[in-house]
Amino acid sequence: MPKKFLQYMEGTNGLYEIRVELGSNIYRIFCCFDEGKLVVLFNGFQKKTQKTPKAEIERAEKLKAEYFGQK
Repeated sequence: MPKKFLQYMEGTNGLYEIRVELGSNIYRIFCCFDEGKLVVLFNGFQKKTQKTPKAEIERAEKLKAEYFGQK
């Protein structure tokens, strides 16, 4: 998949960011891979600044830990 749509989030433990543009709005959805096959979607948000909010990254990391903890 082109980096334009899916990008690894530096400084995280396996989180990726899906980029979606709809009209003039930009949305981001955090995800990860499970055993290299399944893409697990976590939280998403509307991006309004250049920098991804730290709280959104922390929320995605928490959801990822919960997912793999229950697996």
